[in-house]
Amino acid sequence: MDRGTERDAPPSRGAGSGTADGTDDAGRIPLAVVVVDRDGLVSHWSTGARRLFGVPKEEAIGEPAIDLLPVSGALPEPDDDPPHGAYGEYGAYDGLGPGLESSLDHGLSYPAAGRARLTVPDPDQGRADVLWWAYPLVGPGRERLLVLAADASGLHRQQQPTESAESAEPTAALAVERIAPGFALHTDFPGAEELARRLPEILPSMSVGESARIVAQVLELGYPVLEFSQNDRVPVTPDWGVTRRVERRARRERAARAAAEGRPVPEDFADEGEDLEYTAVRERLEFLNEVSGRIGTSLDLSRTIIEVSKAVVPRFTDVAGTYLREQVVAGEGFAEGVPDTRTMWHRVALEHTDEPGRWDDVVPVGEAMPFPAHTPFFQCMTTGEPVLVPRISEQMGHAIASQFEKRDIRPLITGRSMLVVPLKARNVVLGFMILLRHPGRVEFNDMDRVTGAELAARAGLVLDNARMYTYQESVAETLQDSMLPHIPPRMAGCDIATRYLPGTLLGRVGGDWFDSVKLPGARTALVVGDVMGHGLNSAAMMGQLRTAVQTMAALDLPPAQLLRNLDDLAQRLGDTYLATCLYAVYDPIAGELHLANAGHIPPVLVRAVDGRSELLDLPTGAPIGVGGVPFESVRVRVEPGDRLVMCTDGLVEVRGEDIGVGLATLCESAAHPAASMDDACDTIIRALNTRGGRKDDVALLLTRLNGIGPDDVAEWRLRLDPAEVGRARAAVREQLHDWGLAKLAYHAELMVSELVTNAVRHSHRQPVALRLVRGDTLLCEVDDDDHELPTLLSAGPEDETGRGLRVVSTLAREWGTSRTGAGKSVWFELTLPRR
Repeated sequence: MDRGTERDAPPSRGAGSGTADGTDDAGRIPLAVVVVDRDGLVSHWSTGARRLFGVPKEEAIGEPAIDLLPVSGALPEPDDDPPHGAYGEYGAYDGLGPGLESSLDHGLSYPAAGRARLTVPDPDQGRADVLWWAYPLVGPGRERLLVLAADASGLHRQQQPTESAESAEPTAALAVERIAPGFALHTDFPGAEELARRLPEILPSMSVGESARIVAQVLELGYPVLEFSQNDRVPVTPDWGVTRRVERRARRERAARAAAEGRPVPEDFADEGEDLEYTAVRERLEFLNEVSGRIGTSLDLSRTIIEVSKAVVPRFTDVAGTYLREQVVAGEGFAEGVPDTRTMWHRVALEHTDEPGRWDDVVPVGEAMPFPAHTPFFQCMTTGEPVLVPRISEQMGHAIASQFEKRDIRPLITGRSMLVVPLKARNVVLGFMILLRHPGRVEFNDMDRVTGAELAARAGLVLDNARMYTYQESVAETLQDSMLPHIPPRMAGCDIATRYLPGTLLGRVGGDWFDSVKLPGARTALVVGDVMGHGLNSAAMMGQLRTAVQTMAALDLPPAQLLRNLDDLAQRLGDTYLATCLYAVYDPIAGELHLANAGHIPPVLVRAVDGRSELLDLPTGAPIGVGGVPFESVRVRVEPGDRLVMCTDGLVEVRGEDIGVGLATLCESAAHPAASMDDACDTIIRALNTRGGRKDDVALLLTRLNGIGPDDVAEWRLRLDPAEVGRARAAVREQLHDWGLAKLAYHAELMVSELVTNAVRHSHRQPVALRLVRGDTLLCEVDDDDHELPTLLSAGPEDETGRGLRVVSTLAREWGTSRTGAGKSVWFELTLPRR
């Protein structure tokens, strides 16, 4: 549509489009557009206004609007209930609220329309019939009033025989200026994009994005925007309860006149009920659509509950209380079935428009309670259907209040209209909402009950999705927690501290793990691994690999061989997942670390002598699951007091940042002095977890390598001679007396006698090795060259063998067997006496 297509003579009404020469302007009428600011001065004066009122734009801008709009004639009297958005009876003089002069003088709180006589500039035309519409403008700008005016005679010339001027309304009222100055469309608008772009020119406070959305709604529904706010959605359709009250009154008057004259009742009056029902349903659907867009923005159950409550207050109700089953709140599953009087319901949200604090003390959020069978709440939760109480009587208010011990809620609920709607999904009642309206507000009716039921159904589905997500996340975290070990803070010759942080962006459940395994010879295996990916599958794979590492570590396999076997196992489990793994064996007696790496980030070693930290240079190796790649191991000398830091890449890796930066920060924070192992862990976490952008879960294993000194170790070599058993008992007894552990001598001698006897009997060539290690416990080990592991037997009264291990099992704090490179080792521990 060209901007220069304005014509003096209005064409006939129809579906068409204007041309440059104005030969076919069907569907348009001349329209004047005037915008008045808060001071009553004209801020916009269209070409149509110049033609209709005879004042050029240059003379109109900045002048008082009341002086430029010479409207005269009888002013319409206000209706009993001013319509919000109705356009009235343009052919009658009963009006729709204050007159135009009053609107300009005192402002306008609702849209108005009317008809007046105007002396036009052309003396040949005399006085003209003018239709006008006034719309209040709400927003941060200075614009206060939008006035539209049209020559009624032009409208009459466009009417079809069955139409009247009374049916005319500025369908695209806000959509005319700057597109075809002075014209309004009554057919589908072909230039919506241009319209949206031009609309902010007459309403500068409106953004182009808001303009596009409003224009789309105006053109689709055929009703003007009644209010604009930069903080709220713009209601396009008016309040259906009063939208067309003037039209209905006119219909009734015409029907009365027809009946008095004996003529048939007009068809439009007969169709009034159907039309009102349609518009009411349409309003409800728009409300439900808006609510649906406001709830379910996340899968967080707490946030979803708040969204549901805020979506209905105050537009649909004044008070909204939400109750959920106890299991739903706890993120647990529950058996399907109808709730009963023992079912506990948690009040999880309470939204209201009353003064702050009025409800908080009486019905606090977080309270759990059952509901008796005689209450509307119990009826709702058992039937799964809404329960409508038009007004809560004093008797019902007393019955409801009886459930609240020492709290009188009757003043809060008596006299209010109540609607209880179930929150259910998949035919299971998850909870319910109690909706209350103030006594001065219209009661809930049957249509509200239908609307509330649909609202609750949508909210129930959103809540169920959030509940299922919370439940599955809880199950996954429980699974992962059960797979993570509970490592003792002290093991032979070392102190250990650990931390695990769940993921933050890609899912809280991952495949990171750490572990420590007790090995023969007072050694300790230290493991950190990371299964690539997130979720239950990664956590399950992590559990399988961790179990496999524990099993193979108990076989005392060298680190490189263990990773080789773990890679073979991963191949057999499937090629879906890959994992990295760092495996280290600490020998506190030899002061040595034996390490192998499978695609993992290197560990950090902090030297106790000078506090210097370094990344250990290890052969990287390929991740577990690649297959066919060799693994290498290295040995590193350590001193008592050195610290070993092993972690997963989630701690040092941040999106958009080189991993070298994280590794440098890890080295720096690991070298920081700390009062305890836990403090050292927290220092590392604070240094690396505050950079932002972390998405992966984190496993951290910190070990202080204390070592075991030569004075705490005693070793003997025993010949394969039964007489050596007595020498072994005597050596153990003497050593324990030297260490001040004489209280342990008797039991230690007895168990050493049994183990040495078995070793001498089953050993082949090599001498039997006996070793005592004093640490947090007393450790005794007996090694021989026989590879067959002994087993615990049940010896009968006549059996001569099978009782030795039974004695060890009874007297020892712990005991066990393991294979070694030369054969096997059988060991036991005794608790040191308190000093």
